[in-house]
Amino acid sequence: MAYEKVEWVPLTGLGKKVAAGEFSSIDQVLESGRPIKEPEIVDLFLPDLEDEVLDITMVQRMTDSGRRVKFRAVVVVGNRNGYIGFGQGKDSQVGDAIKKAIVDAKINLIKVRRGCGSWECGCNTAHSIPMVVEGAAGSVRVTLKPAPQGIGLVTGEISKKVLELAGIRDVWTFARGQTRTTINFAKATFNALRATNMIRTGGEG
Repeated sequence: MAYEKVEWVPLTGLGKKVAAGEFSSIDQVLESGRPIKEPEIVDLFLPDLEDEVLDITMVQRMTDSGRRVKFRAVVVVGNRNGYIGFGQGKDSQVGDAIKKAIVDAKINLIKVRRGCGSWECGCNTAHSIPMVVEGAAGSVRVTLKPAPQGIGLVTGEISKKVLELAGIRDVWTFARGQTRTTINFAKATFNALRATNMIRTGGEG
């Protein structure tokens, strides 16, 4: 089924600069430090992004007019090659909650620094992470450790989906806290991946 393509009319300063061709890559956009407020910016540079719904929860709230039910969706987007985004969305309709979560994930996109930080491997390819990183969300704390090629993703199903979409193929994961809480486990894994950007390796300023 063909969908009618709606032309993007940028509304933000960053969006207008991107549309004018002042940025040639998503890396330049991320390095500019400007917040991405339009998902179309990400779509333009990363058309191959995939999205994965991690969780849908029914949220009930009592109001003067009675009980109101909404759905909360938790989504990750990634291109399996170094870019990952995490987002949430709420709506009275499941489909709209997912759409909002996808938009949220795109505007929260990060670049993941990959590498081979395992002393057992030392292959110098970008199949794992450069060094040990940690991330936290709620009561959950996740530690990611570089693993040699062939180990795979040693972690739970939710964390595995986040790592796969980020393009990480081998890693050891250690988690503490309420890891059954999907949203916090996924967000803590995402925050650990974000921490790879804090790393400065030799030769970098």
